[in-house]
Amino acid sequence: MAWLLPRACCLKVFCQSSRGPFSSGIARAWSGGPLTAYMPEAAAFPGSRDHPGLYKVSVEQADEFWGALGRNRLMWINPFHSVQDCNLQQGWVSWFLGGQLNVAVNCLDRHVHIAPDKVALIWEKDEPGKEVRVTYRELLELTCRLGNTLKRQGVKKGDRVTIYMPPCPLAVASMLACARIGAVHTVVFAGFSSEALADRIRDAQSETVITVNQGLRGGKVIELKQTVDQAVHACPLVKRVLVSMRTEQKVPMSELDVPLEEEMMKEDVCCEPAAMESEDLLFLLYTSGSTGKPKGLVHSQAGYLLYAAITHKYVFDYHDGDVFGCVADIGWITGHSYVVYGPLCNGGTTVLFESTPVYPNPGRYWETVERLRINQFYGAPTAIRLLLRYGDEWVKRYDRSSLKTLGSVGEPINTEAWEWYFNVIGDARCPVVDTWWQTETGGICISPRPSSPGDEILPGMAMRPLFGISPALLDDKGNVLTQNGVSGALCISQAWPGMARTIYNDHKRFLETYLMPYPGFFFTGDGAYRTSQGYYQLTGRLDDVINVSGHRLGTAELEDIVNQHRAVAESAVIAFPHEIKGEGAYVFIVLKKGTDISQERLSNELKELVSQKIAKYASPEYVQVTKRLPKTRSGKIMRRVLKKIVENKADELGDLTTLDDHEAVEEIIKGHKRLLQEEQGQ
Repeated sequence: MAWLLPRACCLKVFCQSSRGPFSSGIARAWSGGPLTAYMPEAAAFPGSRDHPGLYKVSVEQADEFWGALGRNRLMWINPFHSVQDCNLQQGWVSWFLGGQLNVAVNCLDRHVHIAPDKVALIWEKDEPGKEVRVTYRELLELTCRLGNTLKRQGVKKGDRVTIYMPPCPLAVASMLACARIGAVHTVVFAGFSSEALADRIRDAQSETVITVNQGLRGGKVIELKQTVDQAVHACPLVKRVLVSMRTEQKVPMSELDVPLEEEMMKEDVCCEPAAMESEDLLFLLYTSGSTGKPKGLVHSQAGYLLYAAITHKYVFDYHDGDVFGCVADIGWITGHSYVVYGPLCNGGTTVLFESTPVYPNPGRYWETVERLRINQFYGAPTAIRLLLRYGDEWVKRYDRSSLKTLGSVGEPINTEAWEWYFNVIGDARCPVVDTWWQTETGGICISPRPSSPGDEILPGMAMRPLFGISPALLDDKGNVLTQNGVSGALCISQAWPGMARTIYNDHKRFLETYLMPYPGFFFTGDGAYRTSQGYYQLTGRLDDVINVSGHRLGTAELEDIVNQHRAVAESAVIAFPHEIKGEGAYVFIVLKKGTDISQERLSNELKELVSQKIAKYASPEYVQVTKRLPKTRSGKIMRRVLKKIVENKADELGDLTTLDDHEAVEEIIKGHKRLLQEEQGQ
């Protein structure tokens, strides 16, 4: 990091384009005092005296609400003339029309103007205790040097740049440099294989790739440049590969390769920001589709940035001076919205976590919390369940008194994990915000906070819609279910600024996937239950539903019950064809460390538990104990693989390039065959 040298920054363009003062001071959660201290724009909404009032304005007077926030929270080069032009029925979404701005200026320059030496990033390197702090001034200079390097290499406004890097300051600067010069970045998770990377490079039609020589994760060296070399062989469009040095190890360089740090040092620390239209592309982010072909979700400039900033501030009660610790990788939407864009737009200090939750031991997260004095911690249920297996000792040896809010993201969190998270990690004093959202939504849509002071939070439930989000539950015939105590397809009935605009080069697929299943609504693909109190509980993907004798059961609901068993650390429930019931439940179990229980006894106890908690018809047909579940490097369970195995189609597993551990699949296939043989032998 020797090139992070403080120097005078060029703020000329920023100063000329300023449309008014920006205050980086952020109030705490509303505590019942003047609402304008919590949201200054509330002064423009007569009658909104509390949180429900603010929420009502946000959905019933969306133009007034988002217009006020857009004018106040973002810095514009030219102001917008219309707040929105959206029609979910027709499939078009536009926000802040006529407005011009630059995302990098909103995330960097305006904060440098106020507090240049404030820490923007804390890079928690793989090596424990080796964190690096980067100020807003340093990050701006790094971004400008990189932006100038890209321009000299021939990258133009609108070009796509693929970023294949671990979480590090240069990865963030790469995203912001693209935003600064008007290029479109597409970050590919640095755990993907060369085939998966090549697919994404080709789909995005990228001519430029940015990577590192090697990555470090969990004490292991990962040959990222080697992976890029293999991918680029299959991508004739690629003209240049910019290579940063994460380690001291030299790697083979071809005529396409550019030594990034060397080239950056030749560049000036001033890079003129491009004036971008509100609806210009900011980034593409690929997510798996039901067809197996990755979808490049498109997010545009102003609406996405505003929504990421607003949700970051209000869901987590972020205020000036806090250290925000989201441990997601930048290769996922969580890393985009809540490691990079949301916190930096708010002038915050954000943590870049490069390692794993168990390196060098299962106390890594909590040691990091103690050392960096993290105030908000945002992680995945998968990691929480993993750490739960190791017990309380690794948590309690570290000081977690700095924590104020705990967050959960990626999938519904089961009750046992939620309670351990709340009681042990947070000492029963930090609210747990179980957030629901997707790559497609751009930011958090349902979460227990924000809310009125003292409002309850129920375990394992996302609960309340965010500002501007109007959820609806629809039945199989497309009827809106207005009453409480019902389950249905979770849809959103009106557009919001952070939503994806299309699938790159395939708007037809976007319409067919999200807007045509329930005309006039955005279809999330998830099912939800609305409680008698009007709270929302996610029940899992609608394709993760088991229909047992006409009864629809969410696999997440079954997993929540199964995970309550004292011996179970983690589970995955898969539907399989059943001659009598139509479908049955097949349960994969990972046991807690040190647990000694026979598969037969566990199976009997789980069937009894599910019968008690749901009904006898919901009782699983099969319970298979395995050492580990097949997961992507991001920690998501590959249910598609499990489904093929239980359907006895192990020869049709398809693309496994994103799999973290191939041995897990072989073990599960053998265990499945053994279990069937035992059943048949009875």
